[in-house]
Amino acid sequence: MRIVLDTNVLISGIFFTGSPYEILKAWKEKHIQFVITAEIFDEYVRVAEILSNKYATVNISKVLDLIAIHSEIIQPVVLPTQICEDKDDDKFIACALSGEVDVIVSGDKHLLRLNGFKGIEIIKPKSFCVKYLS
Repeated sequence: MRIVLDTNVLISGIFFTGSPYEILKAWKEKHIQFVITAEIFDEYVRVAEILSNKYATVNISKVLDLIAIHSEIIQPVVLPTQICEDKDDDKFIACALSGEVDVIVSGDKHLLRLNGFKGIEIIKPKSFCVKYLS
C-alpha cells in the first residue's frame, strides 16, 4: 500500500511511540510505501532538525536518509487553486493526486477536514493502524 505521510506523523513516529511509530515500523518492514515530493522531504528535514536539538539522543539523519532512499519521490501536480485552509498542507494533496495515492495519514485538522477530496482518504494514524495494519 502506498501512502502520503504528513510531517506531524513522521516526526511523532521518530521521536515517540504509538500509532505513528507503528506506521514507521510497517514501512521499515515494507508493508507500506511512502510517496513523497522534494517539498515534503524538505519539510521533514526542517522539522526534524528543530526537534533533534531537543532530543539529542535520536539519530534523525539516519532515518531521513532511509526515507530519501526508500520512498517513492514524485513530481507533484500544480494545483489550480488553494485546496486546504492552510496552504502549506496543499503539498500533501498534490502529492497524493500526482502519485495516485488513496490515503494520506495525518493528524492535521485542516487536512482531516478534506477527507474524501478527489477520492483521497485522509485518516488519523490510529485509525490507519486499525484499518490497514491490523
